[in-house]
Amino acid sequence: MKTRKLFALLAALAFVLPAMAQGNYKNFKVSVYARAYEVDKMADQHWLDSTWTIISSQLKVDKIYLETHRDLLIVPDATLEKAKKFFASKGIETAGGITYTINEANNFETFCYSNPEHRALVQRIAEHTAKHFNEFILDDFFFTSCKEDGEIDAKGSKSWTEYRLEKMTEAGKNLVIDPAKKVNPKVKVIIKYPNWYDHFQGLGFNLDKGPKIFDGIWTGTETRDPGSAQHLQNYLSYNIIRYFNNLAPGRNGGGWVDAGGINMSMDRYAEQLHLTMLAKAPEISLFAYHQLCGIGLQSSWRAPWQDLGNTSWNYDKIVAPFKDAKGNTITPSTMAVITDRVLHQTDELMGKLGNPVGINSFKAFHSRGEAFLQNYLGMIGLPMEMLPSYPTGKKVFLLTAQAANDPDLASKIDQQLRAGNDVVVTSGLVKAAQDKLSTICELQVNDLKAMVNDFGRHGKSERDILIPQVLYYTNDSWEVVSAGRPLNGGTSGYPILHRALYSKGNYYVLTIPDDFGQLYDYPRAALKEIRRVMSQDLDVYLDAPSKVSLFLYDNKTLVVENFNDTPVEINLVTEPGIKTMTNLLENEKIQGELQAGGWRQPKENFFKVILPPHTYKAYSYK
Repeated sequence: MKTRKLFALLAALAFVLPAMAQGNYKNFKVSVYARAYEVDKMADQHWLDSTWTIISSQLKVDKIYLETHRDLLIVPDATLEKAKKFFASKGIETAGGITYTINEANNFETFCYSNPEHRALVQRIAEHTAKHFNEFILDDFFFTSCKEDGEIDAKGSKSWTEYRLEKMTEAGKNLVIDPAKKVNPKVKVIIKYPNWYDHFQGLGFNLDKGPKIFDGIWTGTETRDPGSAQHLQNYLSYNIIRYFNNLAPGRNGGGWVDAGGINMSMDRYAEQLHLTMLAKAPEISLFAYHQLCGIGLQSSWRAPWQDLGNTSWNYDKIVAPFKDAKGNTITPSTMAVITDRVLHQTDELMGKLGNPVGINSFKAFHSRGEAFLQNYLGMIGLPMEMLPSYPTGKKVFLLTAQAANDPDLASKIDQQLRAGNDVVVTSGLVKAAQDKLSTICELQVNDLKAMVNDFGRHGKSERDILIPQVLYYTNDSWEVVSAGRPLNGGTSGYPILHRALYSKGNYYVLTIPDDFGQLYDYPRAALKEIRRVMSQDLDVYLDAPSKVSLFLYDNKTLVVENFNDTPVEINLVTEPGIKTMTNLLENEKIQGELQAGGWRQPKENFFKVILPPHTYKAYSYK
């Protein structure tokens, strides 16, 4: 038994450890993904030489993924072998890639996995790829959105979610993994999961079974413009890596970013890269080859806040001419130079950080409700650590509406509270599971709303905020943070953070606005109280406005990052025993100032930090 366990551990490590091998960077590998369109052009030696020169003169690369299929374009055998030979001569590791799309331009048209002709082609593409590579990755289109008549008939009475979860799990094994391994027993088949994890089940991505049947997983960390179609917040680039690490411990190969969002500024793209690596990904893959050689530098990427100075990423320095190893002067021309400079800067920090830690939050497989909420919470300074199972041994954990369908929800909360610990649940969970949760506390959340902007002693919001009303029995539970319009001198108040005693623990309800983005409008003092309650397992919490994130590590180090377009003055708050914080990159020390921690709270140490716009600082503490 012990031998089998050791073998399984070594097999798992074999997938991850190569990604940590010494290369151009100290703490991770950097790879580039080349689409089938560009790989097909690599048959032309001049095109291959010239484009690779553009990229490699500005960016250090360890590995390249050569895609064999996209949009019904299958790259010929001879071209794949030529490209492999070329990159091997440059000391670049190669692997394969597949995008299972029929026509990306047509609403990302996917294959129909009950269609015999489509199934045969899916299998042929997997076999073709395995013939050339000992490792290949599925770009994040191994899902199905097909609703052709045949697919409707095959679904029958099942929901689309039920049908697609079953169908894509079957297709992964029978059409991709097994045929590929028959052609090449050495091949590792890796699935890259995209950034929209809370909607996976509806298109067939199975986070329960998928990580178990594939040889490894990868993580899409693209966040781009938070106001665009997916509405993905900056923090997702960190949070999703942590969640997928917990889904498949030791088997999450890395994070994957693209140029989306660079139109907002260089900093938005830099933050994607930086946050992916703060989550301790062993490799980062850059999508894509054509962007790195084809998207030229633009003065519009230099944001106005660059003029304030001392920001983390200095546009003028990044795009300035430099000398290569041979003494040649290189004048940067594409976004590749931004990637290289940001990753080398992040690399200097990564070796000083331990393993990430955060506030445990349970997300059930295939769950719905309050989608992507943890990313918004991360943006108000709550370090998140999402788990596919209930946390244990914690002083406090967070439950959102994603836990509503658990038949044992109330008993698990009961166990946590009887042990003398706390639970924070969201207003969305209370509404979705009122009957279950009434055994803990008889709270109600129905369709009643309130417009608030005044948080009393916790400050005022600059905007009106629409919140659900949390209703409770007087003296059965109590408001910790309240809001009204106005609250002081007004007629009504509503809970923002609510507390009920139960056995030896505290049961908290956190009110979530109808628009999650309005969490950013909560006043600083209200956010501080929420952070204090939810950070009981952590050494440090924030006293700061919103859009400032905190990243904590188990070796008593931290990173704090400002995503605002303006500078902020913040406090890192600790218990009195922590006396000193030392800047990890500049060796500057700051001393804590002992202050009252809040209403009826013991004294705490406050460490003042000034953060310019879109800037991070890193500290150790003792």
